[in-house]
Amino acid sequence: MPSSVQLFRDQKYHELKGQCIQQRRLFEDPEFPASDVSLFYQSAPPRKVEWKRPKDLCEDPHLFVNGISSHDLHQGTLGNCWFVAACSCLALRKTLWQQVIPDFNEQEWDPKNPEKYAGIFRFRFWCFGEWTEVVIDDLLPTMDGKLIYCHSNAKNEFWSALLEKAYAKLAGSYEALDGGSAADAIVDFTGAVAESIDLVQGKYGEIISEQMKLFEDLLKVHKRGGLISCSITASSGSTNEEETEMGLVIGHAYSVTAIRKLRLGERLIFSFKAEKLFMIRLRNPWGKREWNGAWSDNSEEWKKVSNSERKSLGLTLENDGEFWMTFEDWCKNFTDVDICRIVNTSYFSIHKTWEKKMMHGAWAKNSEPLLNRSGGCFDNKETFLQNPQYVFDVKKTEDKVLVSLQQEDRRKYKKEGKGDSIPIGFEIFKVEDNRSYRLHKLTVQERVATSLYINTRTVFLKRILKQGRYILIPTTYHPGIITKFILRLFTDVPSKLRELKADKPKMTCWSLLCGYPRRVTQIKIHSAEGLQKQDRSGGADPYVLIKCENQNMRSPVQHDTTSAIFDTQVVFYRKNIDSPIIVQVWNSNILCDQFLGQAVLAASPSDPREQQTLQLRGRGRREAAEMPGHITVKVFSSDDLVEL
Repeated sequence: MPSSVQLFRDQKYHELKGQCIQQRRLFEDPEFPASDVSLFYQSAPPRKVEWKRPKDLCEDPHLFVNGISSHDLHQGTLGNCWFVAACSCLALRKTLWQQVIPDFNEQEWDPKNPEKYAGIFRFRFWCFGEWTEVVIDDLLPTMDGKLIYCHSNAKNEFWSALLEKAYAKLAGSYEALDGGSAADAIVDFTGAVAESIDLVQGKYGEIISEQMKLFEDLLKVHKRGGLISCSITASSGSTNEEETEMGLVIGHAYSVTAIRKLRLGERLIFSFKAEKLFMIRLRNPWGKREWNGAWSDNSEEWKKVSNSERKSLGLTLENDGEFWMTFEDWCKNFTDVDICRIVNTSYFSIHKTWEKKMMHGAWAKNSEPLLNRSGGCFDNKETFLQNPQYVFDVKKTEDKVLVSLQQEDRRKYKKEGKGDSIPIGFEIFKVEDNRSYRLHKLTVQERVATSLYINTRTVFLKRILKQGRYILIPTTYHPGIITKFILRLFTDVPSKLRELKADKPKMTCWSLLCGYPRRVTQIKIHSAEGLQKQDRSGGADPYVLIKCENQNMRSPVQHDTTSAIFDTQVVFYRKNIDSPIIVQVWNSNILCDQFLGQAVLAASPSDPREQQTLQLRGRGRREAAEMPGHITVKVFSSDDLVEL
């Protein structure tokens, strides 16, 4: 269970329930009243909606009838198939739904003690990085004595209708749930990390190798408790809710309920030319209308599969909205998939454990460039760096990094006509190994990753990054847009993710005594060539040491080479501008490192900013004796501390 929980509208469940039991009345929620204001913000109901309690709709109401199942749900008249698909996914994972429906046994109707029932329920959602408890009453919208929105197969089961009401309260109204993303709902249920994949753009229906990689990835996500949903985007000539020839519904969210490798008997190898089939099982939130192609419920293919295999797959032949298809057919017939990873941060696990850092931030507008934090995407050259900047370190030689950028949920602004998500994305730059102030100009830094820019609530990126320091810049696509975001970073070892807020070193009383920097210098050591051989095989293990005043920065060692690529970047804020910067090349050795030569740099603002190759020399002044090898560097200096 979550360690700390926020209370939505500061409503305390136990306190409210106790008051109702004491006063022998059923709870009526003043924060989400049983009226049209909770149903609509724009439309009007075609007919009068009556709000009824479960006891008025059936004789023996329950939260769950025979447990919780992905078959429990049906959509109703609201266009929120995405929410129902997310609920179907949630129902598959007991540990997850028990977070959303806390103490479900205590909330269940108790026929033996009816006086303990107060018509009050609570649900928990992961809202913008925090678990939030939402309290509701049990008055549900009906017409002709039937629930008009999400409902269960069993007439006396109400968990899905009550969960939907709590989610509608969070969004502002039921109408605010009309049209949305299954991935967003799953994130709100679980705190998962969402990734959206375009199956058409990625050519997963055509390139078999990509298809197999995706299958293995989805299989791993599913096995590790992740949740997956998919849909078909309407193309020109087709409309939402239209059915394809193969029985699939366009613009409709399906939940993935199983992913399996189906082993076929020996006698089938010849007919299918394969020992295994890669299969996926889906569920239509309508509870009916299924795929009618190969491996559909009544297809010939199933006759060739043994009864025991069918039983282990849970094959049912009813029109219950659940069906199997081959992964290849799935890739060819669906256009979009939402993957919600439950990223494992527990140290007590047999699976890979990730280090997680989460930051809350905001894009904020200011007419002063150094204070502006809403500069837009990379195309806005003048203002791009006027965005929040986050620095993190990759400590290993290389590390897989997962990044999730999520903007605040904008459904609550639908009443004002501003409910659509803003196009967002982010850039990652490899920067100087010792950078601890904001970037003001891109010079030696390397742009290593760019996310998609898209108007979805969450943008996700997976990358393998080399050892070093990085700056991540989250942005809106257009400059001048104001909204909040959360940034989550997952790495193998701690990344020390933090926001860079200062533009330059702070002036303190100590600065008056010891001096304050007068110049900033950026250096990139690209490579060293033609170094002196250090071992019998004719190689060396070189690294560079960069000295500036009392600071030393050292690069990683490059093994067994006399021509090394370093691509090491450093930045110095210099108090004594007459003191040169010294770049030394050393050979790494177990007993004692050997000096291979150095270059002395004045690093003044007037020096050339192009890449230059310098002769290595012995210790001493610039005119010291030449030593074998050259070093290739780029140097930028400025007496304006906020230029670079």
